[in-house]
Amino acid sequence: MQLRILGCSGGIGGVHRTTAMLLGERTLIDAGTGVGDLTYDELVRIDHVFLTHAHLDHIACLPMLIDTVFGARERPIVVHASQATLGVLHQHVFNWAVWPDFTVIPAADAAMLRFEPMETGECREVDGCRITALPALHTVPAVAYALDSGDATLVFSGDTADCAEFWQAVNAIPNLGTLIIETAFANREEALARLSRHFSPRLLLDALKQLARSDAVEILITHLKPADHALTMREVLESGADFRIARLEQGQIIRF
Repeated sequence: MQLRILGCSGGIGGVHRTTAMLLGERTLIDAGTGVGDLTYDELVRIDHVFLTHAHLDHIACLPMLIDTVFGARERPIVVHASQATLGVLHQHVFNWAVWPDFTVIPAADAAMLRFEPMETGECREVDGCRITALPALHTVPAVAYALDSGDATLVFSGDTADCAEFWQAVNAIPNLGTLIIETAFANREEALARLSRHFSPRLLLDALKQLARSDAVEILITHLKPADHALTMREVLESGADFRIARLEQGQIIRF
């Protein structure tokens, strides 16, 4: 199974793209601005979008994706997310005021967009990959995802603060090979990280002590803010010598 990193930044500007990952050829994990770098033909092939939560940096390109492929395909794009996240999308995005409601276009029984609620612990299978929603802790309802190819499992934290339930779920995965986890703020902004329920390097390294079999898991850092990305990553590496840690890179392809 292949995961292509379309965007993994905590902001925009220049080369920075916000969170979006392409699983295989037909499935997006989040739909931030990185989706905009896909070709038209690649966009038309998207059948599924799994959202961690409803914040703009993770959904920014979803409305444009639906609009762009409209008329080029007959089957709907299915968005999988918690009922709370889907409710936000329907109320605040696909509401005719911000964007057309593609759940009823061109007709309610033949819409281009379909919402499928997916709560923590629930699974979907897409192209041979088993996707499970895991607990996460953010300022809005959020989930993480475990992607199980059958050979190995990759976990993506989405946006989260330290959460015992998250680590319990992660440690229950027998074939975990890769953990993509966010670190949005440098240590000097730890108070802001706590308030916004993100990690700073110090908070992350404290939380990683809960990770079992850490020597067997590659840890990739995502969601670095552009202003402090180098500082934040340096702080992670300086304190994380006991872990296999690297920076997640836009354009990176992970095979698992």
